[in-house]
Amino acid sequence: MKAFRRVMMALFALVAPAAAFAQEAAAAAAPAVDGASTFQAVGAAIGAGLAIGAAAAGCGLGQGKAVAAALEGIARNPGSSDKIFTPMIIGLALIESLAIYGLLIAFMLVGKIA
Repeated sequence: MKAFRRVMMALFALVAPAAAFAQEAAAAAAPAVDGASTFQAVGAAIGAGLAIGAAAAGCGLGQGKAVAAALEGIARNPGSSDKIFTPMIIGLALIESLAIYGLLIAFMLVGKIA
């Protein structure tokens, strides 16, 4: 768990400056084509990639743990499969919505490049 926390903190340290550069690019009415705007575009592109990558990785881990716990519960008590299955599906849908939020953030960052 500590290793995962360190990785997430490192990803945040990389994404936060990229998001700040993307916001500055959006604030400029007509950005000139120079080294600064190119740097901001690259930062936004890297931020978009990291956003969807982190969202997919986190959701994949969460969904794996949720399904493993549900299947273990069903294996221990097969009679409770109806009571476990429906909340598991709802939980998986909520976890997947987090990945969709990451995708939307990535699209927003890529939209700031163009």
